[in-house]
Amino acid sequence: MFATYHPPPAFSFTVMVAGVGTPLQLSSLADTSFQEASGLEARIDTEALAEGGENRFVHQLPGVTKSPNLVLRRGYVTRPSFLSEWAAQTIGSALSQRILPQTLVVMLLGSERLPLVAWRLDRAWPVRWVTGAFDATKNEVLTEVLEFRYGAVTRMPLTEAAAMIPVVDRLIDMNT
Repeated sequence: MFATYHPPPAFSFTVMVAGVGTPLQLSSLADTSFQEASGLEARIDTEALAEGGENRFVHQLPGVTKSPNLVLRRGYVTRPSFLSEWAAQTIGSALSQRILPQTLVVMLLGSERLPLVAWRLDRAWPVRWVTGAFDATKNEVLTEVLEFRYGAVTRMPLTEAAAMIPVVDRLIDMNT
């Protein structure tokens, strides 16, 4: 008989920069853990085209594919962080330096901390970096928000997500 399917919880995920990267990128363990990630979305706008001479028909044609920004929220990181440095250099440079796009990968992890599904965000670059409010009347963790624009989002096949298991294992081992 078929086993009952239970959708995975959304609280176990990781974010990583794909590729070889810089030494800071490879050693930035803080860049894998986030409180929240949103913006994994792609939609195709449609254009209405009325059929010539026939008022009863309007065709919906595919238009441009659009995606919102990827928004990552986490506790403020005081250790060396590739994502924070990348955002500071991109946003803080007033565009005096070339923007360096990267490929970001967001992975949903199962109960064994193995990737169940992954999304690849191509040509991503930082567009916003927000430090949370300082408030002496509250006992809250200082947060930061990193926001990235990306060219395309692709749900990676399970085989590609599974290929990332050694990387995820290394990150989990180093964080524990």
